[in-house]
Amino acid sequence: MAERLFGTDGVRGRANCWPMTADAALKLGAAAGRYFRRDGLNRHRVVIGKDTRLSGYMLENALTAGLTSTGMNVLLLGPVPTPAVGFLTRSMRADLGIMISASHNPHHDNGIKFFGPDGYKLSDEAQGEIEALFAGEITPARPENIGRARRIDDGLGRYVEYVKTTFPGGRRLSGLKVVVDCANGAAYRAAPEALWELGAEVVRVGVQPDGFNINRNCGSTHPETAAEAVVRHGADIGIALDGDADRVVIIDETGQVADGDQIMALLATRWAGEGRLRGGALVATVMSNLGLERYLEAQGISLVRTPVGDRHVVEVMRERGYNLGGEQSGHIVMTDYATTGDGLVAALQFLAAMVDTGRAASALSQVFDTVPQVLENVRFEAGRAPLQAAAVQAVIAAGEARLGAKGRLLIRKSGTEPLIRVMGECEDEALLREVIGEIVTALKAVA
Repeated sequence: MAERLFGTDGVRGRANCWPMTADAALKLGAAAGRYFRRDGLNRHRVVIGKDTRLSGYMLENALTAGLTSTGMNVLLLGPVPTPAVGFLTRSMRADLGIMISASHNPHHDNGIKFFGPDGYKLSDEAQGEIEALFAGEITPARPENIGRARRIDDGLGRYVEYVKTTFPGGRRLSGLKVVVDCANGAAYRAAPEALWELGAEVVRVGVQPDGFNINRNCGSTHPETAAEAVVRHGADIGIALDGDADRVVIIDETGQVADGDQIMALLATRWAGEGRLRGGALVATVMSNLGLERYLEAQGISLVRTPVGDRHVVEVMRERGYNLGGEQSGHIVMTDYATTGDGLVAALQFLAAMVDTGRAASALSQVFDTVPQVLENVRFEAGRAPLQAAAVQAVIAAGEARLGAKGRLLIRKSGTEPLIRVMGECEDEALLREVIGEIVTALKAVA
């Protein structure tokens, strides 16, 4: 059977290794172009954005060649956040949007995410059809129907202007000193600009991309960098984005970090109080802390859980009419404002709470008491399937029995990296760490 192309969030891999090669990207662009081009006329367009990885140049050019070969007209945005691609795909009436990014991964990885004309990520069915086209022979356009490509110089500005409209009208960030860590990634211009235009005093961190330093010791996966800057500059708040700015964590004025669960708890409570939380529910994944579920229940708010991945969160939100969801990692999805996770818009919602209440970030960012949670990652070699090993399964079963009703285990293969993620929660943290340690040891023995 052919190797799967699409994972949990588009196509991912190591740069210059399949499927993140120039020839694979060219054919993928052609397959996507053939799928979306509904007639023989040159009226179809695709917008392409990217983050700041060096390999983005190669993949952007290859995708453009493949798309134009099937008659698609390509609009190149340059470095922009992932949510900007979703927004501009819809705003510019494009048939397809593409973001070249591996999100929070190191520079040597890259990925290709697809958005439909509605600005939402493609369904599994659509991805499956593109994958089937990729596996076969793709008919190119006639010579007179080859597509064109052009640079869109004001795409970033359009996104910044839209982002500002999500902040309450008539309000300003005057008097607030804000540290923003852009992870040397896609938001290195957009995020500081939007915050400054709204009146904040901005301390910029992670805004000098060089093609290699994206997410390196900065951004949402390394919030200690922003936390140090908050304390050193006496800032009121820190905002740490990831490489493509679709996730965020918040740092209060003392340097304490609040993850996506805490941000979602704050927004859900505020929105419910304002009568704008549709369905009276928050959508989150199985990774979200048990403390979040208990807190929401006490507030009369339901927690709807999904498999890991913001795409799954959005699918449930759209199916059931909810307007707030996200992940513990910091993907915050607000369908009133965006079609995907938007770290900058989520940060502005948090800042709006500070402005509205006059309270410090520390008073708003620790909404509930977390149940002790431990997450360990175990890297495995290609071709191995450590979770299928009998010895591993036996250790997992024994761990589940030891935790019993006091806790839970969630062990899964990552959809974006060759990792097994071992997560557990339990009121007895010592027991939890012992159980997780035994599982990790068993996995490493066969990885």
